[in-house]
Amino acid sequence: MQANKLQLRIADRLLVDGLDWQIGVGECWCVIGRNGAGKSTLLRTLVGLRPAEGGSIALNGRALKDWPLQDLARQRAFLPQGRNDAFAYRVIETVLTARHPYHESAYWESDADYAVAHSALQLMDVDGLADRDVRSLSGGERQRVAIAAVLAQDTPLLLLDEPTSALDLAHQVSVMSLLDKLCREQKKSVVMVSHDLNLAHSVATHALLLMGDGRWFAGAVDEVMQASLLSECLGHPIEIIKHGTRTIYLAGDSEHEVKKNEYE
Repeated sequence: MQANKLQLRIADRLLVDGLDWQIGVGECWCVIGRNGAGKSTLLRTLVGLRPAEGGSIALNGRALKDWPLQDLARQRAFLPQGRNDAFAYRVIETVLTARHPYHESAYWESDADYAVAHSALQLMDVDGLADRDVRSLSGGERQRVAIAAVLAQDTPLLLLDEPTSALDLAHQVSVMSLLDKLCREQKKSVVMVSHDLNLAHSVATHALLLMGDGRWFAGAVDEVMQASLLSECLGHPIEIIKHGTRTIYLAGDSEHEVKKNEYE
């Protein structure tokens, strides 16, 4: 996917200006920014759910607006930040909806669709919940079912808005490990929004920082996820510690806290 001179606005606020950005095959991009910087707005624009205020987006060299919806649904999958389950669908039925782009003239799901859905549920450790009402699930269980649906859609590009929200530590790590594996072994491309710098850095190959005032920084993860840039981007001092092969990001003392400590 390519963005050319992309501009995003909400009301009178300029969020992103002149974004020139390319998501390559097998790349894992982390989108970083404070609340209201335009991260979710960017993902919704890339998906095609809202128009950009300027510039253009292309998928495989073809303008996003020119893609037939069924074909587009076979190319990119989207995990939104929140969801509202109004009806009593079973978990397996919820995941099977992600197979509709492949149904051509078929009305009912095939055995192959069921196999893909169950495989995705197993990857997310929720296959045992297949017959449960989605409205009865905990927040973390529902999030894993949502990710399973994205996996079952089986697209080369995954656009994920805070995929590890509501997940416990073990499942946060397993989801990130799975995304890393999908990029390395299946050459899928991932764009994810994350507020956890350490989790993001553990799998991301590239990072996009949204400064919230139109400015942006994009590039290889170790070039962009620098303390000075992150501190400005997030509005709080960020410290980086190297421990063996690991890079650890910590929230530093704010200026107010430093001055307070000086008088204690």
